[in-house]
Amino acid sequence: MNKSQLVASVAEKTGLTKKAAEGALAAVLGSVEEALVKGDKVQLIGFGTFGVKKRAARTGRNPSTGAAIKVPASKVVSFAPSSTLKEKVNKK
Repeated sequence: MNKSQLVASVAEKTGLTKKAAEGALAAVLGSVEEALVKGDKVQLIGFGTFGVKKRAARTGRNPSTGAAIKVPASKVVSFAPSSTLKEKVNKK
């Protein structure tokens, strides 16, 4: 599902226009982004938790040459699904 399909689904399920649904989705995603940039967690009960994890600097290998390269420390966004979401996805 891409963004336009998600907007159409939200509009259909809520009775909003596509433009209003797109605005609501943009507001939600913007709020999640702002929280993650500040280093906060975003916990959505029944869905999962978005967070930021730190990756330490390490030595890696260039796959084409095999040369050692230094990979700098960085931050990555993580997502941990809730047990409810896991159950729904694994239901047969």
